[in-house]
Amino acid sequence: MMMESLRAQRLQPGVGGTLRSLRPGVTASSLPAPVASAPPPPLPPPPPPLGLSLGPPPPPPPPPLPPLPPPLLPGMVGASGSPGGSTAGPPAVLREAVEAVVRSFAKHTQGYGRVNVVEALQEFWQMKQSRGADLKNGALVVYEMVPSNSPPYVCYVTLPGGSCFGSFQFCPTKAEARRSAAKIALMNSVFNEHPSRRITDEFIEKSVLEALASFNGNREEADNPSTGIGAFRFMLESNKGKSMLEFQELMTVFQLLHWNGSLKAMRERQCSRQEVLAHYSHRALDDDIRNQMAMDWVSREQNIPGALSRELASTERELDEARLAGKELRFHKEKKDILMLAAGQLGNMHSSNC
Repeated sequence: MMMESLRAQRLQPGVGGTLRSLRPGVTASSLPAPVASAPPPPLPPPPPPLGLSLGPPPPPPPPPLPPLPPPLLPGMVGASGSPGGSTAGPPAVLREAVEAVVRSFAKHTQGYGRVNVVEALQEFWQMKQSRGADLKNGALVVYEMVPSNSPPYVCYVTLPGGSCFGSFQFCPTKAEARRSAAKIALMNSVFNEHPSRRITDEFIEKSVLEALASFNGNREEADNPSTGIGAFRFMLESNKGKSMLEFQELMTVFQLLHWNGSLKAMRERQCSRQEVLAHYSHRALDDDIRNQMAMDWVSREQNIPGALSRELASTERELDEARLAGKELRFHKEKKDILMLAAGQLGNMHSSNC
């Protein structure tokens, strides 16, 4: 029982010196300031997305997916550009691809007329739930408007699994911003149902071989879960049968752990790569993780004044760029929310000291 308690503490996401999860000898002064100074243990990257971005993914990159039928191919190119999703296509191409998918969805579900994308998106996820989809938090699609008194208005939409998209056009009204966010989310939801977006044995094998070739690895590494490529294979096999959006939702947790320096801190606490993967593969992103990461940024700001504001400014730029490119936004938005939470905690601390 004692060993299990210690193990759980070592696997906590916080890196700050005030947290009980730190091992003796790991103090705030020995922690990185804004970001980790050494790379964390390699973790598997997400597969190439349609308009989805996971920020700077850790290597190795998997090979591109099989091409889609012609009507959907422009969406893949326009939204993500390259297999890695690092370059967005022209805005006009993205708009045309989104409109094409929305029209196609309307034709097959309603047969006529102009589709109400907000209603259609909600109906899509309700349909998935009625057909047996495992939606732990229900089928509700959640919209969030960015507070503003003048255009352009910005709206984010979070899907039942956690994936997030945003209005990708200049929106003169709040209603238009809501529709824009719903369009890109509907496009990705529909696209995600395509068989090529499932993790299969064939996809895993091709991805692992590509990883081995990229890093001059050998086959033994792929079979050893203690290596980076072995961990990559473990993650893919653990998610066999899932869609790319589902896999990406899982990978967001590991990206945040990487960004926050938590993976490096866990390594210093002598957590094995297998322990970290096994623990966080089954742990949803929750308020406890967010609060611990926010506490870390409070500590960094106290050690290096301005670290928080610089990181927040950088994150907001990344979020806007990804949103306008029609990419998946949860990683960027979770970062912003964590940093805003830290800023609020700092404000409360300053108020109490006055």
